Amino acid sequence: MFQSNTYIERRKVLKQKVGSGLILFLGNDESPMNYTDNTYHFRQDSTFLYYFGISHPELAAIIDIDNDKEIIFGNDYTIDDIVWMGPQPTIKERAEMCGVAESKPLKELDVFIKKAGSRKIHFLPLYRSENKIKLQNLLGLHPDKVQEKSSIELVKAVVSQREIKTKEEISEIHKAVDVSVDMHMAAIRFARPGMTEAEVAAEIHKIALSAGGNIAFPIIATINGQTLHNHYHGNKITEGDLFLVDAGYETTMGYAGDLSSTFPVGKTFSSEQKEIYQLTLEAHQAAVSALEFNQPFRNAHLAACLAIFDGMKTMGFTKGNTNDAIAEGAHALFFPCGTGHMMGLDVHDMENLGEIWVGYDGQPKSTQFGLKSLRLAKPLQAGHVFTVEPGIYFIPELIDLWRGQNKFKNFINWEKVNSYRNFGGIRNEENFVMTETGAKLLGKPKPKTIEEVEALR
Repeated sequence: MFQSNTYIERRKVLKQKVGSGLILFLGNDESPMNYTDNTYHFRQDSTFLYYFGISHPELAAIIDIDNDKEIIFGNDYTIDDIVWMGPQPTIKERAEMCGVAESKPLKELDVFIKKAGSRKIHFLPLYRSENKIKLQNLLGLHPDKVQEKSSIELVKAVVSQREIKTKEEISEIHKAVDVSVDMHMAAIRFARPGMTEAEVAAEIHKIALSAGGNIAFPIIATINGQTLHNHYHGNKITEGDLFLVDAGYETTMGYAGDLSSTFPVGKTFSSEQKEIYQLTLEAHQAAVSALEFNQPFRNAHLAACLAIFDGMKTMGFTKGNTNDAIAEGAHALFFPCGTGHMMGLDVHDMENLGEIWVGYDGQPKSTQFGLKSLRLAKPLQAGHVFTVEPGIYFIPELIDLWRGQNKFKNFINWEKVNSYRNFGGIRNEENFVMTETGAKLLGKPKPKTIEEVEALR
């Protein structure tokens, strides 16, 4: 945890932003895998962590704005729990660590809510089914109605606070990215023909665990990099394959790093792989160069799109006017996703609160294939932490679909594209913080040039 004053000040600002009523926070519970006592790794709700810092299951909290009162609800461990779990701080002791003076047993939450009468109760959109059921029991609200009845005032207030990272948060994210770099370098050094993807994933996970934290999200370690979020690890890797890793470290305080690397399973890239790989680096640098304080992140995305389409044109994959092609979405054949997203206590920061608020300041998103997947488009402010991760992907199913529809015939050389249908995918990803003087790389540099990667092989 940070010092208690950090959480006290965060809650003070939140009360000022929301103005009146009660704010209800539901922490996460343990989630059983296959029976009650065999649980998945516990992860506290990130907004609960942000305002209270307590990583412990079965907690709830109330901020009573009108009466300037804060209460944490939870149950102390019994001797039966202690036998299995060891001695633990009491709920009162946990509350004091984050500057909350009052704590009550969890059963009293229902009583407190009932006494609130007609006062407005603010709550955030919920992503855990058990918390939707809790809310139904507390407020009589059907789980299907939770999203639409959540407090937009609270969402906007939370986003406005959490999106601007403080110095102490950025320091913690630096740590997360540093270990993430170590995870990627371990993978590049370790992978050899004849191994399975699972062996490489295990090496990556080992680095995270040995650093004292854990992985920030399920590891992507695959020879099928054209599948953007591929968590299957059952393939054997062979000479000539490209291997894509997307993995990040989460600190004990919950802050994430998120990096991607692509490297040859053999000692060197093939000539075709080098050509495409170098273009992804150029698109990456184009995006980074387009990052400016108080300017839309969408500019960086479009810079990457331009670099990819123009580069593919030089290689014979594309043709026609680049600006027209991007306006119509032809580039999305190779780049069907966004260039980056916010990052912090969540690897996709605050995604449960809605991309329309986190990445677009309430403005509508595009519905165009590819562009609709851009999670961040709004102007970048000092303290925004985000990823930059353009890539080039040859997706056989998308190639076949669009070619069969005779789509973008003025922009795509389909015969050339089809000859690369089994190429796979490439991306490199880095993490940045925006300052008033420009974007700054977070963590130590990750090897990403062809020479740097091959040197590690």
